Amino acid sequence: MLEQLLGLTIPHELIVMLIATLPIAELRVAIPVGIHTFGMPWWWAFIISLTGNMIPIPILLLFFDTIARLVSLVKPGKKLVDWVFTRTRRHEKSILKYEWLGLVLFVGIPLPFTGAWTGAILAFIMGLKFFPSLLSIFCGVVMAGIIVTALSLLGWIGAVIAAAGFIIIIIMGWWKT
Repeated sequence: MLEQLLGLTIPHELIVMLIATLPIAELRVAIPVGIHTFGMPWWWAFIISLTGNMIPIPILLLFFDTIARLVSLVKPGKKLVDWVFTRTRRHEKSILKYEWLGLVLFVGIPLPFTGAWTGAILAFIMGLKFFPSLLSIFCGVVMAGIIVTALSLLGWIGAVIAAAGFIIIIIMGWWKT
């Protein structure tokens, strides 16, 4: 559709990689798009999505403070940065408790707002070192990629499993409060 709208021929790999670089979407959206929309082999969609998901992470880890300050110069940007900081800090205790493994699991369990972007922001906020954070986030992205690929290959059954898991997690969170 985008190709027809713009009159361009964009390689499917580039589209999948670009989707994977986006916050929130990340490889959780890119892998199913690669497999189901573009008919890529699962392993190729996985590799392209993994690569795309990791592209912004070193930049975020190194320059998040500068990026946040620039975005905060405008009122909507400040609201967004404040919301991201507040939302991300909620997970700080569990990450500190389990250190690098906590960051791997936080990024690796494919739930909304728990991907590589949020993991990088959390690592930055907590003052974690660059290379251990990058490695932990990479391991988490691989874990999430395996889960999303497996669910994608299951088709509708995978969608039902993912939805059921998400509902269970919401109920458990609600039950705690």
